Amino acid sequence: MLFLSESNAQIHEIGLFGGGSNYIGDVGKTDFIAPNKAAFGLLYKWNKSTRHSWRFSYIQSEINGNDKNTKTPGRNQRGNRFDNDIKEFSLGLEFNFFEFNLHNLEKKTTPYIYTGVSYFAYNELFILDGETKIDYRHSSFAIPMTVGIKSNISPRIILGFEIGTRYTFTDNLDGSNPKNTNLAPLKFGNINSKDWCVFSGFTITYTFGNKPCYCLE
Repeated sequence: MLFLSESNAQIHEIGLFGGGSNYIGDVGKTDFIAPNKAAFGLLYKWNKSTRHSWRFSYIQSEINGNDKNTKTPGRNQRGNRFDNDIKEFSLGLEFNFFEFNLHNLEKKTTPYIYTGVSYFAYNELFILDGETKIDYRHSSFAIPMTVGIKSNISPRIILGFEIGTRYTFTDNLDGSNPKNTNLAPLKFGNINSKDWCVFSGFTITYTFGNKPCYCLE
């Protein structure tokens, strides 16, 4: 009986993410939140209770950096720049700070946090004479850390805004630390720190599924 009740107690969300992205690393600005490229993606949430849900997302965006746009003297004089593109799949747990019962018709608003694991594809780069070159396509993992706020704007539509950082396990989104040993002389910057990506923007999701029963919690 517990299994049957739980299996019929799910409600789903599917929707879109739209906003911007920025990068933090060895090239260009060091601002934490400074979106300069468009980012968009898809979202799916499987709400297990009024306080938490499993979440899957796909986001893609370009990222770039230009030393000429920073006031840091050393970087500005160096003058390197790069462009890369990111395609990310992420899976994890979203936690609501307040009760968010989707079948209560009253307007509800709650802050939330999200974390899990991300797997993304990007270009392995190197910079030669100030020009960015692509070595090969590669993939890696990252840890997403997202904070946001959401509210139901209709019985089935939820609107949210979030800022999500990605601590990546690579130091070469910008061409500063190529993995190809033949390119080792082209390394620069702090090769002991990893690169970060930030996605900030709006989410809009449509809810569907059976009305959940939270009486077992």
